[in-house]
Amino acid sequence: MKILYATSEAVPFCKTGGLADVAGSLPSALAAEGAEVAVVLPLYRRVRERFGSQLTFLCYDYVNLGWRHVYCGLFSLEKDGVTWYFLDNEQYFDRPDLYGYMDDGERFGFFSRAVVRMLDHLKFWPDVINCNDWQTALVPIYLKDDGVREERFRSIRTTLTVHNIEYQGRYNPYVLGDLFGLDAGWVEDGTLLMDGDLNLLKGAILCADAVNAVSPTYANELKMAYFAHRMESVMRQCEYKLYGVLNGIDMDRYDPAKDPSIAANFSAEDMAGKDADKAHLQRLMGLREEPHAPVVAIVSRLVSHKGLDLICEVLHDMMKLPMQLVVLGKGDKKYEEFFHWAAQQYPGRMAVRLDYNEELSMAIYAGADLFLMPSKSEPCGLSQMIAMRYGTVPIVRETGGLKDTVHAYEAWRDAGNGFTFANYASNDMLHVIREAVYLYKDYPDAFSRLRKRAMACDFSWARSAGEYLRIYAGVTGQVWPAPEAAPAEETPAAEAASETPAEASVSAEEAPAAAETAAEEARPAEAPAPEPETVPAEEAVKKAAEEAPAVKAEPKKRGRKPGSTNTAKKAAGETKKKGTAPKKK
Repeated sequence: MKILYATSEAVPFCKTGGLADVAGSLPSALAAEGAEVAVVLPLYRRVRERFGSQLTFLCYDYVNLGWRHVYCGLFSLEKDGVTWYFLDNEQYFDRPDLYGYMDDGERFGFFSRAVVRMLDHLKFWPDVINCNDWQTALVPIYLKDDGVREERFRSIRTTLTVHNIEYQGRYNPYVLGDLFGLDAGWVEDGTLLMDGDLNLLKGAILCADAVNAVSPTYANELKMAYFAHRMESVMRQCEYKLYGVLNGIDMDRYDPAKDPSIAANFSAEDMAGKDADKAHLQRLMGLREEPHAPVVAIVSRLVSHKGLDLICEVLHDMMKLPMQLVVLGKGDKKYEEFFHWAAQQYPGRMAVRLDYNEELSMAIYAGADLFLMPSKSEPCGLSQMIAMRYGTVPIVRETGGLKDTVHAYEAWRDAGNGFTFANYASNDMLHVIREAVYLYKDYPDAFSRLRKRAMACDFSWARSAGEYLRIYAGVTGQVWPAPEAAPAEETPAAEAASETPAEASVSAEEAPAAAETAAEEARPAEAPAPEPETVPAEEAVKKAAEEAPAVKAEPKKRGRKPGSTNTAKKAAGETKKKGTAPKKK
């Protein structure tokens, strides 16, 4: 199966969020399962600066986007069994940031158009293209549009992965022709029109052959108005092709036993390094070195749907507990100002870094004891998986991927891998935080077992890759996993041997009824036909019929059954119907 994965960012080349982690790990997992995989993404400035010397220039072409005739260069890189393609246009992508420009619609309109028109220059013609979020939402639409005129595009199937439905790519419908080069009919028939706006994500959902969310729970939530950002009717309409596949993490990259970025390595069998990482984190963040005080960590974008309103409401009650709090992230100004102010109120017990630093985040994952994610909505979430991998027990709200990955601690049967609450309410969150802190303080053995269960969870991409391949197989009509190469052609004797059991079972049932009195009549009927290709099979049938009475010996002891001669004649007649002929006297 040939798969082209279209994305706007991917680790290790460029990253702003969880999409990059998925795009950086899933393709290599698909390749490990035997698929032929390539990834295509823009050639941003930061990619050129870091990896320019490793890129190979393949060719260039011109892409028509509305009234524009635009240059597009094609570069490639081989890595982990995957071919990485980079589409180059300095006017659109030679910029310091990936997103946030007034012409983002035109930039990613060009990218989607170039993905389709540059297919001729790739090393294979894909069976399926996996698109991601609104930045590549025009790919299924362009394939449908071009497929009307060019038959070759009709063989390509598309899937759309929705990482966060909040970002939909909405524009004024009057720019459809000038900006994206599409006919007004796409808006007039409602395919791209949503609430009076041109909605690229809606069009992709309708045009794609399959749509998948990044967790099973999120796939169900997308059909509800509370989570779908006014797209619930579209998602319910496309429910027949909607799937939910839980994301994974790179288990080798996030391995506390050999991670070089943390102060001390450790494992579930030897947790001594975890204590050293905690002490290192406390020194690094300016906290008091109190080994028996649990460190609660938050590593997140500081935006409303991450549930930060709940923390703002009960922060002072949280800090009354015997715990320390660490916050790392940046985002909305109101949350940045609140956490900066709160850290000044609790010196030595609360530390805040209003930035995102990969090295510091790994120190927090390794050194903290509890990880807080009270999200209002969370399509999948990778932070809780990474935290569990490093023995940091999560406290989450039951939504999206958090519900699929974290199971509530149950003291009565010593089960679960974290702490959860269902209602979006600050008091419910505070209750669970209090439960977690006092389990750590008062019942260290129970907390240690809980931590080990969290570390034992399997969040590898191998599981998720298999589910993606089943979706691809469903839309392409291919069989997956692919059948192995057929062995050498069997000889007639081998074919006869494979057919013998079924025929022998029939003969074995008929033979006891015929008994020995019908032997003379039955034997001529079982004689092989003159056709040479059927001789081996019928000799096997004859042999089975002769041996069957010896296996079932009891009918001989009872003597002749009434009507046994007629039964034998009937058996002989049935044998003739199968194509055998009696010998001529």
